[in-house]
Amino acid sequence: MLRKIAGVSLLLAATAASAQFGNISPWPGSQSGAAPQETPQVPAQVSPQVTPQAAPIFPARPAAQPAPVPSSIPAPAPAEGPVPGAQPFDYSLNLKSEVFGAHLFTGAFTRGAGSVFNPNHVIAIGDQVQVRLYGAFEYDAVLIVDPQGNVFVPRVGPVRVAGIPNSELQSTLEQSLRRTFRSNVHSYATLAAAQPVRVFVTGFVHRPGMYQGTSSDSVLRYLDQAGGIDPDRGSFLEVQLRRGSQTRATFNLYDFLLTGALPSVQLGDGDAVVVAPRKSTYRVTGLAQNAKRFEFAGTSIDLGRLVALARPQPQATHVRIKRNTGVVSNTEYYAISEAVRLELTDGDEVQFTADKRPGTISVRVEGEHQSAQEYVLPYGSRLGDLVKRIEFSERSDPANIQLYRLSVKERQKTLLQASLKSIESSVLTARSGTGEEAQLRKQEADLILNWVARARGVEPLGQVLVAQAPTRADLLLENGDILRVPVKDGLVLVHGEVLFPNAVAYEERYGAGDYIKRAGGYSQNADTSRIIIAHRDGSFEEGQDSSKVRAGDDVLVLPRVDTKSRQFWKDITQIIFQIAVSAKVILGL
Repeated sequence: MLRKIAGVSLLLAATAASAQFGNISPWPGSQSGAAPQETPQVPAQVSPQVTPQAAPIFPARPAAQPAPVPSSIPAPAPAEGPVPGAQPFDYSLNLKSEVFGAHLFTGAFTRGAGSVFNPNHVIAIGDQVQVRLYGAFEYDAVLIVDPQGNVFVPRVGPVRVAGIPNSELQSTLEQSLRRTFRSNVHSYATLAAAQPVRVFVTGFVHRPGMYQGTSSDSVLRYLDQAGGIDPDRGSFLEVQLRRGSQTRATFNLYDFLLTGALPSVQLGDGDAVVVAPRKSTYRVTGLAQNAKRFEFAGTSIDLGRLVALARPQPQATHVRIKRNTGVVSNTEYYAISEAVRLELTDGDEVQFTADKRPGTISVRVEGEHQSAQEYVLPYGSRLGDLVKRIEFSERSDPANIQLYRLSVKERQKTLLQASLKSIESSVLTARSGTGEEAQLRKQEADLILNWVARARGVEPLGQVLVAQAPTRADLLLENGDILRVPVKDGLVLVHGEVLFPNAVAYEERYGAGDYIKRAGGYSQNADTSRIIIAHRDGSFEEGQDSSKVRAGDDVLVLPRVDTKSRQFWKDITQIIFQIAVSAKVILGL
């Protein structure tokens, strides 16, 4: 009877195993559905000695592990950072914004790890507390605050820590310890990790959503993860922290930007950071340190409040106000000192300007003279007034005084850039009839564009021709003018397309060609028909080998340019001449 019962039991067990592990045969060497072999005899009482006949039922195959069941539940999100799948945000948009405060959100708060050692942090359920006991009894472990707000310390029991500040954690544990250990046992407790929380960031931000961090993280960290406040729609003055229907705190980010004040509020799981709609705005341009768009509560403010934030530069004296409300746009103009109580309305634009009348000018005198180097003159002074105050030496050449002016230099630079731009356009739009011609034009274009790039770096001198003017004494001076007194050195400077550019001693009987020979003669790239003689007084003339040269002149030999019957090669020749005249520089190809 016992033998039959044992056989039936083994058969049922094998059948169950076959159902669990698939097509595994219930008996070694049998086919599925075959009759089992005779069951070995099993005594009523099993001996502790294991015999070879007592082998496992399936000796030939190890027990198979159950196949993992696919789960539709996504893996938990990491402890920090945006929700997986969120696209990275381009923080450069905030840096380029004209709204004051948008530059606050550049990803810096997201990259920095939140601190858990805030002494004002309130211990909450889920926080991790490092507890160390030493002395007669030693214990060291990280304990998690349980749902009842306690941590369980061996031999001490539950200690309630939820709701106490981080700064009181040590004293709270010490008080509970003294109820069990009177002496010889000491404690040390600190917050190891704050509870991870998920916080909703919504309202007018770039990327509303749910973001993760810790309960001690700043609200700025969560705003930064959301890409920051949308400068075109969101408010920097009203950022609310809500828990359910209750508003726990309201943040004014202008206070943080200007004074560093930011309320420290501990966040909880499920809290929501809500950015309110943008309030009234006023745009500031011109001479201001903070030329931004500012936000204020209410529909109007005094100009003085805007001045305090915009911080006009010291040279600003007046303010121009453009009224944008209503169907008519009006412009007003006031002195800053008289308009601080002026009322501004939503949408107004304020521009700070410098409205000053010139009182004096500064003119510098350089070269060969024995008087002061810098003169401060009343506005409207003339060249003759300054020349009378200059004390010349025996080597001075007052007849050829040179005047250099910044405004003339800028105009010369503008004209040169316009000519170079025209050459560049002509080269880039030139057409070719064949493939060989196209390749040739490409090589020419590379050569010319390289020359244009070098020509852009040439700085004109800004010289004004005044030496031979009959009314030069009546010429009005400008602030920043430079007056240079030449020296009678008896030299002639030869440069450009010559073999050895050099200064040659002046001889009255020599012509331009003689001085060029003294400098080694023409180079292979010289245009022997294009010689420029720059006189010391600032005048120029196009000469030849026989042209007369005066002491102190510059002889400039221009390079030869193959026109190739194309207009832009002729234009290059003209620009080379223009550079030589305005900068006394020969710029060959």
